[in-house]
Amino acid sequence: MKHEQGSAFSGKDTKLTDLLIGDYEDCHFSDLNFSGFDFSDYKFSNCHFRDCDLSNAQVCGTAFRIVNFTNCKMIGLNFEEVNDFNLGLQFKDCNLEHSSFYQLDVRKTLFWNCRLRESDFTGCNLSFANFTDSDLLNAIFNNTNLEAADLRTARNFSIDPNQNSLKKAKFTKDNLEGLVTHLPIIIS
Repeated sequence: MKHEQGSAFSGKDTKLTDLLIGDYEDCHFSDLNFSGFDFSDYKFSNCHFRDCDLSNAQVCGTAFRIVNFTNCKMIGLNFEEVNDFNLGLQFKDCNLEHSSFYQLDVRKTLFWNCRLRESDFTGCNLSFANFTDSDLLNAIFNNTNLEAADLRTARNFSIDPNQNSLKKAKFTKDNLEGLVTHLPIIIS
């Protein structure tokens, strides 16, 4: 099993065949196309992915321990399959459409300016999560813990307060419509 610490991998000088299953600590990955790549059983600690395509990558048993993703395309990832021990994720300017976080404890996760359209947050613990400037069109919230989550600048969400925990969640008067869209009313 490979162990890398403090290494930088970029699309200019790295072949995906060089990235063997192993532990990657304090590593930086940039401009790499991991689309469909099998990350099963890889371990990432204090790592940063920038400008990478991880769409439809396999993440079964993958450990993400304090991992930041910036400007990454991550369509269709099944985060529900990751190793959830010490799971720590942060997303900035990422496309996470059609991704699933089903039943994960992802409290305090930052989703900053992300596309989360049609992503599944069913059964998640998203307490203290931050959705700054994120697009949640058709995202699924069912039995989701959103206590103290910040949705003040989130848009296009539809969250049923009867099906989710919203104690101390933050909204603005301009986006409260997302809390009543399930009701048979007309807002004008």
